Amino acid sequence: MGELTDKIKGVANQVAGKTKQAVGDAADRPDIQADGAAQDLKGQGQNLKGTVKGLFGDKV
Repeated sequence: MGELTDKIKGVANQVAGKTKQAVGDAADRPDIQADGAAQDLKGQGQNLKGTVKGLFGDKV
C-alpha cells in the first residue's frame, strides 16, 4: 500500500472510532466506547505508517 492509501484508511478508522466512542458515551456502553478507542488508535497507527512511507518514498 502506498502513503496515500494508508493515510486514507487511517483517517477513516479514526473517524469511525471517534463516532463509536461518542455513541458509547451517549448510550452508556463502555464496551462500544472501548471498541471505538481501539479503532481510533488503529487509525492513528495507519496514518503514522503512511507518513513514514512518505518520508522514505514508499520503501518501508
